[in-house]
Amino acid sequence: MSLGLADIQAAAERIDGHVVATPCLKSETLSALAGASLWLKFENLQFTASFKERGALNRLLSLSQDERQRGVIAASAGNHAQGLARHAGRLGIPATIVMPEGTPFTKVANTRKLGAEVVQSGADFDACAAVMRTMAAERNLTIVHAFDDAGVIAGQGTVALEMLAAVPGLDTLVVPIGGGGLISGMAIAARALKPGIRIIGVRSALYPGDGRGSGSTIADGIAVKVPGAITSPLVAQLVDEILLVDEAALEHAVALLAEVEKTVAEGAGAAALAAMLSHPAHFASRTCGLVISGGNIDTRLLASILLRNLVREGRIVRVRTDVADAPGSLARVSAAIAAAGGNVIEVQHQRLFGTHAARTTEIEFTVETIDRAHAERLRTDLVARGIMADFDEAGVPGA
Repeated sequence: MSLGLADIQAAAERIDGHVVATPCLKSETLSALAGASLWLKFENLQFTASFKERGALNRLLSLSQDERQRGVIAASAGNHAQGLARHAGRLGIPATIVMPEGTPFTKVANTRKLGAEVVQSGADFDACAAVMRTMAAERNLTIVHAFDDAGVIAGQGTVALEMLAAVPGLDTLVVPIGGGGLISGMAIAARALKPGIRIIGVRSALYPGDGRGSGSTIADGIAVKVPGAITSPLVAQLVDEILLVDEAALEHAVALLAEVEKTVAEGAGAAALAAMLSHPAHFASRTCGLVISGGNIDTRLLASILLRNLVREGRIVRVRTDVADAPGSLARVSAAIAAAGGNVIEVQHQRLFGTHAARTTEIEFTVETIDRAHAERLRTDLVARGIMADFDEAGVPGA
Protein backbone atom coordinates (compact mmCIF):
# COMPACT_ATOMS: atom_id res chain seq x y z
CA MET A 1 0.00 0.00 0.00
CA SER A 2 1.25 3.43 -0.92
CA LEU A 3 0.08 6.06 1.54
CA GLY A 4 1.86 9.34 2.10
CA LEU A 5 1.61 12.86 3.46
CA ALA A 6 -0.37 14.03 0.42
CA ASP A 7 -3.11 11.49 1.19
CA ILE A 8 -3.39 12.71 4.75
CA GLN A 9 -3.42 16.35 3.70
CA ALA A 10 -6.17 15.53 1.19
CA ALA A 11 -8.11 13.81 3.96
CA ALA A 12 -7.75 16.91 6.12
CA GLU A 13 -9.29 19.02 3.35
CA ARG A 14 -12.18 16.57 2.90
CA ILE A 15 -13.18 16.37 6.54
CA ASP A 16 -12.52 20.04 7.36
CA GLY A 17 -15.57 21.58 8.95
CA HIS A 18 -17.25 18.23 9.57
CA VAL A 19 -15.16 17.03 12.52
CA VAL A 20 -13.85 19.08 15.42
CA ALA A 21 -10.34 20.52 15.15
CA THR A 22 -9.77 19.59 18.77
CA PRO A 23 -7.49 21.67 21.02
CA CYS A 24 -3.92 20.65 21.81
CA LEU A 25 -3.12 22.21 25.18
CA LYS A 26 -0.26 22.06 27.64
CA SER A 27 -0.91 20.62 31.10
CA GLU A 28 1.37 22.29 33.60
CA THR A 29 0.35 19.97 36.43
CA LEU A 30 0.79 16.74 34.46
CA SER A 31 4.05 18.05 33.01
CA ALA A 32 5.40 18.45 36.53
CA LEU A 33 4.29 14.93 37.45
CA ALA A 34 5.84 13.40 34.32
CA GLY A 35 9.07 15.41 34.28
CA ALA A 36 8.42 16.44 30.69
CA SER A 37 6.55 19.09 28.71
CA LEU A 38 3.20 17.45 28.14
CA TRP A 39 0.64 18.55 25.53
CA LEU A 40 -2.79 16.90 25.33
CA LYS A 41 -4.77 16.43 22.11
CA PHE A 42 -8.40 16.30 23.23
CA GLU A 43 -9.97 13.91 20.70
CA ASN A 44 -12.53 13.03 23.37
CA LEU A 45 -14.18 16.34 22.40
CA GLN A 46 -15.34 15.03 19.03
CA PHE A 47 -19.14 14.76 18.65
CA THR A 48 -19.00 10.99 19.28
CA ALA A 49 -16.12 11.45 21.77
CA SER A 50 -13.47 9.70 19.66
CA PHE A 51 -10.93 10.27 16.89
CA LYS A 52 -12.64 7.47 14.94
CA GLU A 53 -14.89 10.00 13.21
CA ARG A 54 -11.95 11.25 11.16
CA GLY A 55 -11.13 7.98 9.41
CA ALA A 56 -14.76 6.93 9.03
CA LEU A 57 -15.71 10.21 7.37
CA ASN A 58 -12.72 10.26 5.05
CA ARG A 59 -13.53 6.74 3.86
CA LEU A 60 -17.20 7.58 3.34
CA LEU A 61 -16.33 10.67 1.29
CA SER A 62 -14.17 8.54 -1.03
CA LEU A 63 -17.05 6.18 -1.94
CA SER A 64 -18.48 6.19 -5.44
CA GLN A 65 -22.11 7.15 -5.92
CA ASP A 66 -23.02 3.51 -6.48
CA GLU A 67 -21.26 2.47 -3.26
CA ARG A 68 -23.09 5.19 -1.35
CA GLN A 69 -26.45 3.99 -2.57
CA ARG A 70 -25.73 0.34 -1.72
CA GLY A 71 -24.48 1.21 1.77
CA VAL A 72 -21.61 0.32 4.07
CA ILE A 73 -20.96 -2.19 6.83
CA ALA A 74 -18.49 -2.42 9.70
CA ALA A 75 -17.71 -4.54 12.73
CA SER A 76 -17.23 -2.59 15.93
CA ALA A 77 -18.21 -2.63 19.57
CA GLY A 78 -17.82 1.07 20.18
CA ASN A 79 -16.14 4.17 18.80
CA HIS A 80 -15.84 3.20 15.12
CA ALA A 81 -19.49 2.13 15.17
CA GLN A 82 -20.65 5.51 16.43
CA GLY A 83 -18.33 7.55 14.21
CA LEU A 84 -19.37 5.67 11.08
CA ALA A 85 -23.06 5.77 12.02
CA ARG A 86 -22.96 9.51 12.61
CA HIS A 87 -21.40 10.50 9.31
CA ALA A 88 -23.14 7.85 7.23
CA GLY A 89 -26.45 9.15 8.57
CA ARG A 90 -25.45 12.74 7.88
CA LEU A 91 -24.49 11.84 4.29
CA GLY A 92 -27.56 9.71 3.68
CA ILE A 93 -25.56 6.48 3.32
CA PRO A 94 -27.18 3.31 4.74
CA ALA A 95 -24.94 1.83 7.43
CA THR A 96 -24.97 -1.57 9.11
CA ILE A 97 -22.87 -2.24 12.19
CA VAL A 98 -22.15 -5.74 13.48
CA MET A 99 -21.60 -5.62 17.24
CA PRO A 100 -20.79 -8.40 19.73
CA GLU A 101 -23.72 -9.91 21.58
CA GLY A 102 -22.42 -8.65 24.92
CA THR A 103 -22.00 -5.01 23.85
CA PRO A 104 -23.27 -2.61 26.57
CA PHE A 105 -26.81 -1.46 25.94
CA THR A 106 -25.82 2.21 25.83
CA LYS A 107 -23.39 1.67 22.93
CA VAL A 108 -26.00 -0.27 20.97
CA ALA A 109 -28.65 2.39 21.66
CA ASN A 110 -26.33 5.26 20.74
CA THR A 111 -25.35 3.62 17.45
CA ARG A 112 -28.99 3.07 16.54
CA LYS A 113 -29.88 6.66 17.48
CA LEU A 114 -27.28 7.82 14.96
CA GLY A 115 -29.20 6.01 12.22
CA ALA A 116 -27.36 2.71 11.72
CA GLU A 117 -28.82 -0.76 11.59
CA VAL A 118 -27.26 -2.78 14.40
CA VAL A 119 -26.82 -6.53 14.12
CA GLN A 120 -25.60 -8.23 17.29
CA SER A 121 -23.83 -11.48 16.50
CA GLY A 122 -20.73 -13.19 17.85
CA ALA A 123 -18.88 -13.08 21.14
CA ASP A 124 -15.99 -10.80 20.11
CA PHE A 125 -14.58 -8.64 17.33
CA ASP A 126 -13.20 -11.55 15.34
CA ALA A 127 -16.60 -13.27 15.31
CA CYS A 128 -18.28 -9.99 14.32
CA ALA A 129 -15.78 -9.48 11.52
CA ALA A 130 -16.68 -12.89 10.07
CA VAL A 131 -20.39 -12.00 10.16
CA MET A 132 -19.58 -8.62 8.59
CA ARG A 133 -17.80 -10.24 5.65
CA THR A 134 -20.68 -12.65 5.06
CA MET A 135 -23.29 -9.89 5.19
CA ALA A 136 -21.21 -7.63 2.94
CA ALA A 137 -21.16 -10.33 0.27
CA GLU A 138 -24.85 -11.15 0.65
CA ARG A 139 -26.05 -7.53 0.58
CA ASN A 140 -23.35 -6.13 -1.72
CA LEU A 141 -22.20 -3.64 0.91
CA THR A 142 -18.85 -1.84 1.13
CA ILE A 143 -16.78 -2.73 4.18
CA VAL A 144 -15.39 0.20 6.14
CA HIS A 145 -12.85 -1.50 8.38
CA ALA A 146 -12.17 0.02 11.77
CA PHE A 147 -8.42 0.30 11.15
CA ASP A 148 -7.17 -1.83 8.24
CA ASP A 149 -8.17 0.55 5.45
CA ALA A 150 -6.09 3.17 3.62
CA GLY A 151 -8.83 5.79 3.69
CA VAL A 152 -9.44 5.27 7.39
CA ILE A 153 -5.70 5.46 8.15
CA ALA A 154 -5.37 8.69 6.18
CA GLY A 155 -8.25 10.23 8.10
CA GLN A 156 -6.72 9.30 11.44
CA GLY A 157 -3.41 10.81 10.36
CA THR A 158 -4.99 14.28 10.39
CA VAL A 159 -4.59 14.22 14.19
CA ALA A 160 -0.82 14.59 13.74
CA LEU A 161 -1.21 17.42 11.23
CA GLU A 162 -3.21 19.41 13.76
CA MET A 163 -0.86 18.65 16.64
CA LEU A 164 2.29 19.72 14.81
CA ALA A 165 0.58 22.82 13.46
CA ALA A 166 -0.47 23.79 16.99
CA VAL A 167 2.83 22.86 18.69
CA PRO A 168 5.70 22.74 16.17
CA GLY A 169 8.19 22.04 18.96
CA LEU A 170 6.83 18.58 19.74
CA ASP A 171 9.67 16.05 19.63
CA THR A 172 7.70 12.99 20.77
CA LEU A 173 4.23 11.64 19.99
CA VAL A 174 2.66 9.14 22.40
CA VAL A 175 -0.21 7.25 20.82
CA PRO A 176 -2.39 4.30 21.90
CA ILE A 177 -2.34 1.23 19.65
CA GLY A 178 -5.16 -1.22 19.12
CA GLY A 179 -5.51 -2.18 15.49
CA GLY A 180 -2.89 0.41 14.56
CA GLY A 181 -4.91 2.78 12.37
CA LEU A 182 -4.35 5.90 14.46
CA ILE A 183 -0.62 5.49 15.03
CA SER A 184 -0.03 4.46 11.39
CA GLY A 185 -1.68 7.57 9.99
CA MET A 186 -0.07 9.85 12.54
CA ALA A 187 3.37 8.33 11.99
CA ILE A 188 3.16 8.78 8.20
CA ALA A 189 2.27 12.44 8.61
CA ALA A 190 4.71 13.17 11.43
CA ARG A 191 7.69 11.46 9.79
CA ALA A 192 7.11 13.46 6.60
CA LEU A 193 6.82 16.79 8.41
CA LYS A 194 9.45 16.19 11.10
CA PRO A 195 11.69 13.20 10.31
CA GLY A 196 13.48 13.18 13.65
CA ILE A 197 10.36 13.03 15.80
CA ARG A 198 10.04 10.06 18.19
CA ILE A 199 6.85 8.04 17.93
CA ILE A 200 5.94 5.88 20.91
CA GLY A 201 3.04 3.44 20.84
CA VAL A 202 1.18 2.27 23.92
CA ARG A 203 -0.61 -1.04 24.41
CA SER A 204 -2.49 -2.60 27.29
CA ALA A 205 -0.28 -5.20 28.97
CA LEU A 206 -3.17 -7.66 28.62
CA TYR A 207 -3.17 -7.18 24.84
CA PRO A 208 0.46 -6.84 23.72
CA GLY A 209 -0.45 -7.21 20.04
CA ASP A 210 1.15 -10.57 19.40
CA GLY A 211 -1.97 -12.73 19.32
CA ARG A 212 -1.79 -13.63 23.02
CA GLY A 213 -4.24 -11.02 24.28
CA SER A 214 -6.76 -12.06 26.91
CA GLY A 215 -8.49 -10.77 30.00
CA SER A 216 -10.71 -7.88 30.94
CA THR A 217 -9.17 -4.43 30.49
CA ILE A 218 -10.62 -0.96 30.92
CA ALA A 219 -8.78 -0.07 27.69
CA ASP A 220 -11.25 -2.03 25.57
CA GLY A 221 -10.67 0.36 22.67
CA ILE A 222 -7.15 -1.05 22.21
CA ALA A 223 -7.89 -4.63 23.25
CA VAL A 224 -6.92 -6.06 19.85
CA LYS A 225 -5.06 -9.36 19.69
CA VAL A 226 -3.43 -8.83 16.30
CA PRO A 227 -3.03 -5.53 14.37
CA GLY A 228 -4.15 -5.23 10.76
CA ALA A 229 -2.42 -6.57 7.68
CA ILE A 230 -1.98 -3.01 6.42
CA THR A 231 -1.11 -1.37 9.75
CA SER A 232 1.36 -3.97 11.06
CA PRO A 233 4.17 -3.20 8.58
CA LEU A 234 3.57 0.53 8.98
CA VAL A 235 3.92 0.27 12.75
CA ALA A 236 7.04 -1.88 12.39
CA GLN A 237 8.61 0.63 10.01
CA LEU A 238 7.61 3.95 11.57
CA VAL A 239 7.15 3.49 15.32
CA ASP A 240 10.25 3.79 17.51
CA GLU A 241 9.04 1.84 20.50
CA ILE A 242 5.93 0.25 21.99
CA LEU A 243 5.35 0.42 25.74
CA LEU A 244 2.97 -1.70 27.81
CA VAL A 245 0.82 -0.36 30.67
CA ASP A 246 -1.00 -2.34 33.32
CA GLU A 247 -4.53 -1.86 34.60
CA ALA A 248 -3.52 0.07 37.72
CA ALA A 249 -1.64 2.60 35.57
CA LEU A 250 -4.60 2.95 33.21
CA GLU A 251 -7.00 3.53 36.08
CA HIS A 252 -4.68 6.10 37.66
CA ALA A 253 -4.38 7.98 34.34
CA VAL A 254 -8.17 8.07 33.86
CA ALA A 255 -8.54 9.46 37.38
CA LEU A 256 -5.78 12.05 36.90
CA LEU A 257 -7.30 13.36 33.68
CA ALA A 258 -10.65 13.74 35.44
CA GLU A 259 -9.19 15.35 38.54
CA VAL A 260 -6.47 17.53 37.00
CA GLU A 261 -7.77 18.35 33.52
CA LYS A 262 -11.49 18.01 34.29
CA THR A 263 -11.86 15.82 31.20
CA VAL A 264 -13.36 12.35 30.79
CA ALA A 265 -11.15 9.76 29.09
CA GLU A 266 -11.86 6.11 28.46
CA GLY A 267 -9.17 3.57 29.30
CA ALA A 268 -7.63 3.64 25.83
CA GLY A 269 -7.82 7.43 25.83
CA ALA A 270 -5.72 7.58 29.00
CA ALA A 271 -3.14 5.02 27.82
CA ALA A 272 -0.62 7.62 26.60
CA LEU A 273 -0.56 9.37 29.98
CA ALA A 274 -0.33 6.01 31.73
CA ALA A 275 2.77 5.20 29.66
CA MET A 276 4.47 8.49 30.50
CA LEU A 277 3.90 8.02 34.23
CA SER A 278 4.86 4.32 34.16
CA HIS A 279 8.00 4.76 32.05
CA PRO A 280 9.27 8.26 32.94
CA ALA A 281 12.85 7.64 31.79
CA HIS A 282 11.64 7.36 28.19
CA PHE A 283 10.25 10.89 28.24
CA ALA A 284 12.39 12.92 30.65
CA SER A 285 12.78 16.57 29.57
CA ARG A 286 11.11 15.95 26.19
CA THR A 287 8.22 17.84 24.59
CA CYS A 288 5.52 15.24 24.22
CA GLY A 289 2.20 15.24 22.43
CA LEU A 290 -0.34 12.80 23.91
CA VAL A 291 -3.55 11.77 22.20
CA ILE A 292 -6.61 11.43 24.43
CA SER A 293 -8.16 9.21 21.80
CA GLY A 294 -11.63 8.87 23.28
CA GLY A 295 -13.95 9.58 26.18
CA ASN A 296 -16.59 6.87 25.88
CA ILE A 297 -16.54 5.24 29.29
CA ASP A 298 -19.42 3.77 31.23
CA THR A 299 -20.37 6.15 34.06
CA ARG A 300 -20.50 3.33 36.60
CA LEU A 301 -17.00 2.21 35.61
CA LEU A 302 -15.73 5.78 35.78
CA ALA A 303 -17.16 6.18 39.29
CA SER A 304 -15.48 2.95 40.38
CA ILE A 305 -12.13 4.03 38.93
CA LEU A 306 -12.25 7.39 40.69
CA LEU A 307 -13.02 5.81 44.05
CA ARG A 308 -10.39 3.07 43.62
CA ASN A 309 -7.84 5.77 42.88
CA LEU A 310 -8.68 7.51 46.15
CA VAL A 311 -7.91 4.21 47.92
CA ARG A 312 -4.58 3.91 46.07
CA GLU A 313 -3.63 7.41 47.15
CA GLY A 314 -4.57 6.78 50.79
CA ARG A 315 -7.42 9.29 50.61
CA ILE A 316 -9.97 6.63 51.53
CA VAL A 317 -8.99 4.08 54.16
CA ARG A 318 -10.79 1.30 55.95
CA VAL A 319 -10.39 1.25 59.74
CA ARG A 320 -11.29 -1.84 61.80
CA THR A 321 -11.45 -1.89 65.58
CA ASP A 322 -12.96 -4.08 68.32
CA VAL A 323 -15.01 -2.38 71.03
CA ALA A 324 -17.24 -3.43 73.91
CA ASP A 325 -20.78 -4.16 72.79
CA ALA A 326 -22.17 -1.38 74.92
CA PRO A 327 -23.83 2.04 74.49
CA GLY A 328 -21.39 4.80 73.54
CA SER A 329 -18.67 2.60 72.03
CA LEU A 330 -19.42 3.63 68.45
CA ALA A 331 -19.71 7.30 69.42
CA ARG A 332 -16.33 7.22 71.17
CA VAL A 333 -14.48 5.90 68.12
CA SER A 334 -16.40 8.17 65.74
CA ALA A 335 -15.51 11.19 67.87
CA ALA A 336 -11.84 10.19 67.85
CA ILE A 337 -11.82 9.92 64.05
CA ALA A 338 -13.55 13.29 63.76
CA ALA A 339 -11.09 14.90 66.16
CA ALA A 340 -8.26 13.75 63.89
CA GLY A 341 -9.95 15.33 60.88
CA GLY A 342 -11.19 12.11 59.28
CA ASN A 343 -14.54 12.07 57.51
CA VAL A 344 -16.55 8.91 58.14
CA ILE A 345 -18.43 7.95 54.98
CA GLU A 346 -19.57 4.45 55.94
CA VAL A 347 -19.88 2.35 59.11
CA GLN A 348 -20.50 -1.38 59.49
CA HIS A 349 -20.99 -3.45 62.65
CA GLN A 350 -20.06 -7.13 62.81
CA ARG A 351 -21.52 -9.07 65.75
CA LEU A 352 -22.74 -12.41 64.40
CA PHE A 353 -20.06 -13.52 61.96
CA GLY A 354 -16.94 -12.29 63.67
CA THR A 355 -14.39 -14.37 65.54
CA HIS A 356 -14.46 -12.17 68.60
CA ALA A 357 -15.99 -12.66 72.04
CA ALA A 358 -19.75 -12.34 72.35
CA ARG A 359 -19.43 -9.17 74.45
CA THR A 360 -17.45 -7.34 71.77
CA THR A 361 -18.28 -6.10 68.32
CA GLU A 362 -16.11 -5.32 65.32
CA ILE A 363 -16.69 -1.93 63.73
CA GLU A 364 -15.44 -1.12 60.28
CA PHE A 365 -15.21 2.52 59.23
CA THR A 366 -14.62 3.79 55.71
CA VAL A 367 -12.88 7.11 56.24
CA GLU A 368 -11.93 9.95 53.88
CA THR A 369 -8.58 11.63 54.56
CA ILE A 370 -6.59 14.40 52.92
CA ASP A 371 -3.74 12.14 51.85
CA ARG A 372 -1.66 9.18 53.03
CA ALA A 373 0.21 11.33 55.58
CA HIS A 374 -3.12 12.40 57.08
CA ALA A 375 -4.16 8.73 57.29
CA GLU A 376 -0.99 8.00 59.24
CA ARG A 377 -1.74 10.87 61.64
CA LEU A 378 -5.21 9.44 62.12
CA ARG A 379 -3.71 6.07 63.04
CA THR A 380 -1.38 7.72 65.56
CA ASP A 381 -4.21 9.75 67.13
CA LEU A 382 -6.38 6.69 67.63
CA VAL A 383 -3.54 4.83 69.36
CA ALA A 384 -2.96 7.85 71.62
CA ARG A 385 -6.62 7.65 72.64
CA GLY A 386 -6.30 3.97 73.47
CA ILE A 387 -8.09 2.75 70.36
CA MET A 388 -6.25 -0.08 68.64
CA ALA A 389 -7.26 -0.25 64.98
CA ASP A 390 -6.19 -2.01 61.83
CA PHE A 391 -5.90 0.23 58.78
CA ASP A 392 -6.67 -1.45 55.48
CA GLU A 393 -5.49 0.49 52.44
CA ALA A 394 -5.43 -2.62 50.26
CA GLY A 395 -8.27 -4.25 48.39
CA VAL A 396 -7.34 -2.54 45.13
CA PRO A 397 -4.67 -4.02 42.84
CA GLY A 398 -1.66 -1.75 42.87
CA ALA A 399 -2.65 0.00 46.08
